Amino acid sequence: MAPPGTRPQRTAEVDIDERTSTKMTDQDRPTAPDRAISHKAQADGGGPAAGREGDWAAEESVRVRSSGGAEFVVRLLRAERPEAPVALVVPAMGARALFYAPFARGLHRGGLHVAITDLRGQGESIPVARRGVAYGYREMVDDDLPAVVRAVSAAFPGSPVVPVGHSLGGQLALLSSATGLPAVHAVVLTAAGSVWWRGFGSVHGLRNLVGSQLFAALATVIGYWPGERLGFGGTQTTAVMRDWARQGRTGRYTLRGSDTDYEAALARLKLPVLVVDVDNDTLAPPSATDHLLQKITAAPVSRWHYTEALAGGRRLDHFRWVRHSDGMSAYITDWISGTLTMRQDGVTQHSTQQDPDSES
Repeated sequence: MAPPGTRPQRTAEVDIDERTSTKMTDQDRPTAPDRAISHKAQADGGGPAAGREGDWAAEESVRVRSSGGAEFVVRLLRAERPEAPVALVVPAMGARALFYAPFARGLHRGGLHVAITDLRGQGESIPVARRGVAYGYREMVDDDLPAVVRAVSAAFPGSPVVPVGHSLGGQLALLSSATGLPAVHAVVLTAAGSVWWRGFGSVHGLRNLVGSQLFAALATVIGYWPGERLGFGGTQTTAVMRDWARQGRTGRYTLRGSDTDYEAALARLKLPVLVVDVDNDTLAPPSATDHLLQKITAAPVSRWHYTEALAGGRRLDHFRWVRHSDGMSAYITDWISGTLTMRQDGVTQHSTQQDPDSES
């Protein structure tokens, strides 16, 4: 039975890979444990407990299939205006989609459609990251996000889609948008930056460089990254940790198993991009975000800093902002609405990103 004041959840059938479509109910959702956030953050309400399943009053849930047997639960909230833009929330490494329930509710209150899903191997998605499971950044960028965007576009026909990516989710959303997502009209990055070691200063940068390479080496030896037990990044595949460590070492996005020049694609990106920095963010400090933004020189970029004062004096950092995100969601909603000015026919004045190959 639905909680008082909410409508009962519906299932929706969407053809997401032109081969199969499925219905899903609460009883058959795949689940996977994630404890990516530090115990310190959890104690302050900034970890996974910030968004619990009972807090997420999604009316519809769509199951999306991608390559390699991967499946995702995409939860949807519909705005009053059918032609409203869709904010597609893309989580950070190791963070469950349900963690972002407070943020998603704020975006929805602002008048946006909202869609939210896990990254591959996290939360409700399958397969669970473990020994013998092989996928990395490439599958998430080239296969998963396009499949999710197609499903979201089918659920909200005529509405522009705006990925709102946190941390690694922001990097992946930017890469995927740069390589051609027809329904995407803008990108929002929250607490997201390059993990290149030189973007963190000499002391912290060297520590990050050594740590990232050790983590990738340990994942290679074990066969996966046991981040739930080690307190960083959630459980990840070896390939994900290698991709993460390679970008931290080189500063470049070179994805295993892909011939795409992602650096060139980022340089050609012309979609509007909003970048939100957060107070006390040691995992994505402004200097790390600067390095990421240096890659998208052709894109019109807006930048805003979310302070503790704007959050009502609440403590913020790389994860805690989610629990105290009303001010951020309001700003993002206004930016999306102002950037994607809607015509009466529901078509945005900004054109969608073209396939980079067509420009060359």
